[in-house]
Amino acid sequence: MRFLLDTNILIPLENSKIVLEESLAHFVRLAQENGHQLVYHPASEDDIRRDKDLVRRQRTMERLGQYTRIQDRLPCPWNTPQTNPNDSADNEILYALGCAAAHALVTEDRGIHDKARARGLVKSVLTIQTACDWLRRLHETKRVTLPNIEDKELSFLTPHLGSTFFDSLRAAYHGFDDWFREKARQGKRAWVAFETSERIGALCVYDRQTDELIAEGGLTLPGHALKLCTFKVAESVRGQKIGELFLKAAFRYASANQLEHIFIHGDVDQHHLLFEMLESFGFENVGTHPGSNNRDAVYLKKHPVAPPDEALPPFDYLRRYFPHFRSGPDIGKYVIPIQPGFHEILFPDYDSPDSRQLRFQSFQPSNRAGNAIKLAYLCHAQTNQINPGDILLFYRSRDERAITSVGVAEQYTTLNHADDIAALVKRRTVYSMNEIASMASKPTRALLFRLVRHLDSPRSQAWLEVNHILKGAPQSITKIKHEAFQKLFPQ
Repeated sequence: MRFLLDTNILIPLENSKIVLEESLAHFVRLAQENGHQLVYHPASEDDIRRDKDLVRRQRTMERLGQYTRIQDRLPCPWNTPQTNPNDSADNEILYALGCAAAHALVTEDRGIHDKARARGLVKSVLTIQTACDWLRRLHETKRVTLPNIEDKELSFLTPHLGSTFFDSLRAAYHGFDDWFREKARQGKRAWVAFETSERIGALCVYDRQTDELIAEGGLTLPGHALKLCTFKVAESVRGQKIGELFLKAAFRYASANQLEHIFIHGDVDQHHLLFEMLESFGFENVGTHPGSNNRDAVYLKKHPVAPPDEALPPFDYLRRYFPHFRSGPDIGKYVIPIQPGFHEILFPDYDSPDSRQLRFQSFQPSNRAGNAIKLAYLCHAQTNQINPGDILLFYRSRDERAITSVGVAEQYTTLNHADDIAALVKRRTVYSMNEIASMASKPTRALLFRLVRHLDSPRSQAWLEVNHILKGAPQSITKIKHEAFQKLFPQ
């Protein structure tokens, strides 16, 4: 797009004595980084020449050369011999906008805004803040923060290129180091898990693509998509669910930035375990990657912004379109009470002012269950049937006394023996083997589920009672009606 800069914008840009407004600095940076053109009208030169500060006038005129000058100066029919010079310049600039010389005019001059309103041009005349917000919505990337991984520019990681972590990548892809350094020069980023401050344990390089051709036969993704370029988890950190943690980051990043596809490609023989995990989250093999000599399979995940209207069984729908889930009247809804200590371990990425101090006291870095999307909950609830696809609303007891998080049931079963429970929940659980054995002294409910998200505004017990969703603090799994759920999540 082309932005026409008014004189009162140009002078602060070029005058080093004037403190540059933060929003103006952001606007200029976003425009330049994303290929938008900043132009000025010749009438601004007239304005600048009237500046009585000779040094400032000369400096501003010299620096105008870094912007594009509108070459053809149309006579403005709104001006008369009686129009004063300042108004005449403003009219010319506004008239040029009306003649489509630019997509928008950026100005802080209230008089020009008033004139634009009178001339029917008000939608194309923006303040600095409005212009900055516009470009932010178009271009600024929203990042995600999760425990146990860091979001780093690749240049931060290039000193590690000589480590053995990258040996298998170098062996599989000729010129990997050169590719990595070139991506670093482009400012690309990665999610990374460090075993120690000196050693990388896992890495996922990611990138936004536009209208990308991803597979032989011409398969092209329309619009913006998220590409997982390099995905590796070292043997030494296997079992810590770092792969799922990277996927959690990918899903949240795609949601925050409204990216409707996520894809990755790689050698099926070398990465079959990765692709099995991806398939369990709705990725599908859509062909081979161009230029890979039929070596690399492409796995694609549809990630629509709006939930699709597709008649699938509830859990199949979640798997295909995660984080979207079905919530109609035929879907069960349950409130699941969970103690703060277990909540902290199961949901380490949940954040609220009330829970922050407890997390610092109780978080156990050695317990990686909370890295995962696939989780487990054990209890002795009376509820004997929860179906795959039913909605789970986790209620943090004791301190916050609020519904904080949403999950979807995958499996619900009753078991009597500790070994059977441990075999089912495996690394999904926050419980130790001793705790499982203690629970197994009587029939134990094992609930496997997938975490969907945490609520931006947890629903307090007081709010739940006022809205007749709960009668009091839930002591066990409690089913609520569809109408109550709709109050929690109005359409």
